[in-house]
Amino acid sequence: MCGIVGIFAHSPVNHDLYDALMILQHRGQDAAGIVTKENGKFYLRKNNGMVRDIFTLEHMTFLKGNCGIGHVRYPTAGTSCSAEAQPLYVNSPYGIVMAHNGNLTNQDELTNELFKSDLRHINTNSDSEVLLNVIAHELQKLGKMKLTPEVLFKAMKRLYKRCNGAYAAVGMLAGYGMFGFRDPNGIRPLIYGSHKNKDGTTDYMIASESVALDALGFKIERDVKPGEIIYIDQNGNFHSKVCDDSRTAAPCIFEYVYLARPDSVIEGSLVYKTRVRMGKYLAEKIMREFPDNDIDVVIPIPESSHPSAVELANTMGIKFREGFVKNRYIGRTFIMPGQAQREKSVKQKLNAIPLEFQDKNVLIVDDSIVRGTTSKKIIEMAREAGAKKVYFASAAPAIRYPNVYGIDMPVKSELVAYNRTNEEVCKEIGADRLIYQNLEDLIKAATPRYERSNRHFDCSIFDGKYITGDIDDLYFKRLEEQRSDDFKCKCEENGSYTGQCVDLFSEG
Repeated sequence: MCGIVGIFAHSPVNHDLYDALMILQHRGQDAAGIVTKENGKFYLRKNNGMVRDIFTLEHMTFLKGNCGIGHVRYPTAGTSCSAEAQPLYVNSPYGIVMAHNGNLTNQDELTNELFKSDLRHINTNSDSEVLLNVIAHELQKLGKMKLTPEVLFKAMKRLYKRCNGAYAAVGMLAGYGMFGFRDPNGIRPLIYGSHKNKDGTTDYMIASESVALDALGFKIERDVKPGEIIYIDQNGNFHSKVCDDSRTAAPCIFEYVYLARPDSVIEGSLVYKTRVRMGKYLAEKIMREFPDNDIDVVIPIPESSHPSAVELANTMGIKFREGFVKNRYIGRTFIMPGQAQREKSVKQKLNAIPLEFQDKNVLIVDDSIVRGTTSKKIIEMAREAGAKKVYFASAAPAIRYPNVYGIDMPVKSELVAYNRTNEEVCKEIGADRLIYQNLEDLIKAATPRYERSNRHFDCSIFDGKYITGDIDDLYFKRLEEQRSDDFKCKCEENGSYTGQCVDLFSEG
């Protein structure tokens, strides 16, 4: 899960890119970067850390041009201490920069092909660098001195045949324009909008979430279609083409559960409304399975579970109370690298209000349970605050399978529900009772009401069905070796990254 943005405008875009990344900060807190383009020259600033800490006034002055892309990262492939912050750059052909959200599931095979057949060297462990080099190779293979929309579309058709997995990306070509594309299954989100200027020209913006377009005053046009590339040439002309429509559209359902901001709209569904409906369906399940409950109060874990918890309490006719105060200066614990750091941050992030727990049977509602770290600590805090009984409800089903499409849940052994029954998970996190959402109800909640039947989603973390069809035990074993918390902690011990602020010259 990362956040990406691209803006093609008729005035400087540096501050708009900065604002967009601040809005998308929830999608990645490990690193950030911006590249702008002026007169065939790229200007890059990137570093590890939060957006507000990376870009100073000096950096913003350095980032010149009316076209640019930005990225906020949290690591799935690669490590948090490496030089894998994005955007990434390759000088041939044309000069290309790119920012990527997702994960290639055939990264190793592609890396081998790029080295042996395409004669390209991959310098990091990042699949984003692999994706960038595939684009570059396919464009170079066509051997065209001048880039046209048709040449770009032809190269993308070849890319879609080679690259498996989830990917949404934005990029720029020196001397030409800006592009954005999405994988043929549409697993990771991407949306674009436009803004009409007083002089009749049109600016364009591409981003991971609609909320970034809203905040910057762009009119939302639509989601980028699965298998589609959109291209805005250097004259501001808009081009688009679906280059691969052979696969089933299956956006990631976890975007609605946790990843996206509640005020975003993804594939026609308002994330906030989805979370409200999740609470309604969860309440109905509790009333069916626990009709004689003795729940005194419903308490959410701030913030993504708040809409679900409010609707759950209203549906059940139980008091709703804010029992935890959130420290807003601590990042999202789910996307922090390393178990030790996540455990430490839970206590720093939340503090219980004893008044709301003392001598009460409380139902705590969270959006999901991944590793169980947060849930266990919060239940301990509730008991310390005086709760008699602590029931726990997850607005999402049990996460029993690794995610391979760009969310940091790759290792089975790190998932609390893997190989455990609901009762065993309940015992592990220390709850008196545990209630999970049904998957059918989650799908129903995320489906727009105007659609008569439930749409397809990637629900692989819940049901183990991987839409790309190329995931096996060998793949999971490789992930276990490369992406476990132990591996990440070793990387944290062995390296650091000091950042970059450079211009990347390329003839257009």
